[in-house]
Amino acid sequence: MAQSPEMRASDVDRDRVAAILREHTAQGRITVDEFNERLESLYKSKTYGELARLTADLPDVDLRNRPARVEQTPAVKGMHTGMKAAWAAWATASSINWVIWLIISLTSGDFIYPWPLWVMGPWGAILLMSTIFGSGGQRKDR
Repeated sequence: MAQSPEMRASDVDRDRVAAILREHTAQGRITVDEFNERLESLYKSKTYGELARLTADLPDVDLRNRPARVEQTPAVKGMHTGMKAAWAAWATASSINWVIWLIISLTSGDFIYPWPLWVMGPWGAILLMSTIFGSGGQRKDR
């Protein structure tokens, strides 16, 4: 059955158009402000015709065959974005704990037991094992 412009759109249809708008934003065809305006209109849309108007001035995008990404350094090339974020969170939390430990040690005048090791150690060990033995962010469903 052909989709007429008056036919009601589903949440899945709106999500598909949102993904297309995100891709056009990432490629620089529309600005972030324009993306936000279109996204607001998108979730107010009720019909296929309203959805089509949101992307009428944009070329078709095949979300399954997106262009290759910018080359990264070898150390992080295959690492999943979530794993990079986990390592960043670990480094941030560890740094904050070491600063607190240093301030306490300096103001007390005594050497304080290095308790930040108990924060860094187990968390870092789990991240290291996940990085080494995990899937490395390579999706198997492609």
